[in-house]
Amino acid sequence: MKNLLSAGQITRELFKEIYSSALSVRKALREGRKKFSALRGKCVVNLFFEPSTRTRSSFEKAGKFLSADVINISTSVSSVKKGESLVDTVKNLDMMHPDVIVLRHPCEGAPHFAQKFVRAAVVNAGDGRHQHPTQALLDCATLTEHFGSLEGKRITILGDIANSRVARSDAILLKELGAEVFIYGPSPMMPRVPEALGVKKLNSFEEVREVSDAVILLRIQLERQNAKKTFPSIREYAELFGINRKRLKELRPETVILHPGPFNRGVEITGEVAYGDRSLIFPQVEMGLAVRMVVLSLLCGRLEKLKEEIQ
Repeated sequence: MKNLLSAGQITRELFKEIYSSALSVRKALREGRKKFSALRGKCVVNLFFEPSTRTRSSFEKAGKFLSADVINISTSVSSVKKGESLVDTVKNLDMMHPDVIVLRHPCEGAPHFAQKFVRAAVVNAGDGRHQHPTQALLDCATLTEHFGSLEGKRITILGDIANSRVARSDAILLKELGAEVFIYGPSPMMPRVPEALGVKKLNSFEEVREVSDAVILLRIQLERQNAKKTFPSIREYAELFGINRKRLKELRPETVILHPGPFNRGVEITGEVAYGDRSLIFPQVEMGLAVRMVVLSLLCGRLEKLKEEIQ
């Protein structure tokens, strides 16, 4: 695999390989092993045109734990502020001979466009409302570990679906792995044609309760919408669509909660639920680091070397 641009590239077989490798990596990390030589001599550039905490720091840690040279570029202090285009930025970076460019950009399709101009592998770390494939990988890996298999599982994605790249990526990979995917949220935040995503729209929280083995909550994408035109108030959203202790009790006892982060306390989720025993939010973060270590190794042709090292 030359690039990782979309969750649609991930087959069942590839997911199985990434998942099993990520479990081994995570085990090694839990044992205190934080330095591997798999990417020694390789260079990873993290190029982020949007703010990020989990994804950027996760890719940075992944590269450093693998002994790669890691360069972090924030566009707020780069030549982009002087008017440099995306093409010029990535071509200049490519002349410095990186092996992987991890790109987050507000425009849909930016990583697909950028990969045409570079020799380095490109990882899509989120492009507008479009895709976030490593988030889909870590979400599905977290759920697979919890359930054993996603075959026949029913997963509801709740919140701002229309503006969410996580929703699109998760839906693609969850279906590939045999799950049935539902969506629920305010009508203005729903896609116009849910069937195009291969998902089923639910119309009430009662339906969510009936069908959900897991609920993936989403943050309201205020930066991608005019919130005043989408719903009357944050408070109303929290009352109708947020998960608090009362709402959690209404779900089936075995239903688990996920969230890609950052989560807004008191809006889509309360702190009590996020830190509760039915939450997989923090295991998602841990799984994300292991998954991204595997993805970087895979794109650099060093996955077998990493697997040998962690035995």
